Amino acid sequence: MDKTLHFILLLIALCSVSECVQRQYHFVNVRKTWTEAQRYCRENYTDLATADDMNDTSELKNSVNDSGHQYVWIGLQRTSVNKWQWSSGEPALYLNWGSGQPDGGDECAYIFNGQFYDYSCSTYYLKFICSSSNNMNTGLVFVSQLMNWRSAQSYCRQNHIDLVSVRNQNESQQLQKFINDSHISGSFVWIGLFRDSWQWSDQSNSSFRYWYPNQPNNAGGQENCTMLEDEPLRRWGDNTCNSKFPFVCHEDKLILIREKLTWSEALRYCRQNHMDLVSVHSEEIQRRVMNVVKRASTEAVWLGLHNYCSMNMWLWLSGEVVCYQNWAPGNGTTPENCRLEKRKGAVQSGGDQRWISLPESHKLNFICRNDE
Repeated sequence: MDKTLHFILLLIALCSVSECVQRQYHFVNVRKTWTEAQRYCRENYTDLATADDMNDTSELKNSVNDSGHQYVWIGLQRTSVNKWQWSSGEPALYLNWGSGQPDGGDECAYIFNGQFYDYSCSTYYLKFICSSSNNMNTGLVFVSQLMNWRSAQSYCRQNHIDLVSVRNQNESQQLQKFINDSHISGSFVWIGLFRDSWQWSDQSNSSFRYWYPNQPNNAGGQENCTMLEDEPLRRWGDNTCNSKFPFVCHEDKLILIREKLTWSEALRYCRQNHMDLVSVHSEEIQRRVMNVVKRASTEAVWLGLHNYCSMNMWLWLSGEVVCYQNWAPGNGTTPENCRLEKRKGAVQSGGDQRWISLPESHKLNFICRNDE
């Protein structure tokens, strides 16, 4: 077998690499108000606990299983901000509202004839579209089952990646073509656009929610903080923030360094002070990277991603081939010119936070990982 082909096949086999834990939970068996718990977590760890998915909720549940306490604070709080965002955690920078939309207090969105309309998340049951990859041309899945928005979101996350995001005019046109080609035009179809006033203490964009049935109910109009309920699944409920409960902190394993260094200098810094530059193997890690980079002072932030010029391949520092991809248009998919300078991978700190290829001498902030 040709050595080059053998090498490529070996790298592809490494796509099944196991991912490192990016967040660690710490149960604190001391009764505090939500604000007091927040202050404690920020002083001793990273922040009050954030959850991105069912894996996180399982870890949260495990962290408090032997606590013997009814209620336990986590880091979700009701705020006055009620902004539209995508289920994937991306900010809603492109909003193609229909005439007079959004028109009220509805919190979720469907698409009809290429335009967005707000609708009640729980009252109405619609068909929906999931994304199974970042490629709009091949990564869309139409689901003809009728579900409310939260159920559709759960279905997409369990079976694909998430409800579909529409981040720009080009993606809007691609989605409309998919709808027309699938003969579902004329129907109301859920997309991943929603809003709520609940925000995480660490400013995470995570849209994941695990409410107990009929929660949050804001009993008495003062229940603005989130706790784990006293029930086997440890689903979530709202409560008054001045109540005193134990709580869960999280310790982030992704650390943004706001120094401006070349890629090689950033690599050296991470290996001397933490573990390594971060690798992004999945949508989950990408969401956590997105939450970290929005605090950056440079327009892009170095990742542990480099171009192997002689074979025109992008690799992570561990040697793993790039299986999950989140490239900005025009980056990462065409041969790189390495004659003048080697190319490295960075993530944009603004916009939709895609990956870009840059000369390694650029001086940027960077992300270290701190897992062992």
